Amino acid sequence: MKILVINGPNLARLDIRDSSIYGDLNYAELKNLIETAATTYGFEADVRQSDDEATIIGWLHAAADAKTPVIINPAAFTHYSYAIRDAAELLKAPLIEVHLSNPMAREEFRHTSVISGVANGTIGGFGPNSYVLAIIAMKNLLSGAN
Repeated sequence: MKILVINGPNLARLDIRDSSIYGDLNYAELKNLIETAATTYGFEADVRQSDDEATIIGWLHAAADAKTPVIINPAAFTHYSYAIRDAAELLKAPLIEVHLSNPMAREEFRHTSVISGVANGTIGGFGPNSYVLAIIAMKNLLSGAN
């Protein structure tokens, strides 16, 4: 089964971001980790990244039309993009929100997610393993184990 993994703004620049917050992997390594974990749990992961809100909305629309499960790290869009939230609400398959860091342990403006209210769940604070945990959770959601 195919899952879509969407990464928002600045995630393609992990190699130059604060490693104490975002970890030591560059984006290519993160993408490889996601694809490998997905394969381990029986998925084919389509991993994408965009700094553009409209592109992410288009991907969510296509996922809604195809009933594709989505794991999304909306990055900064988490806190204010009602357009991405509304597109995510259209999904007919599970949606899991992920974050490398724990937004609740960071600046106060990061404590609010407009996405989490339409997601099946949110996983954050485990670095790259947040994606692995999201893949496991997706497997359980789709098999009815949750």
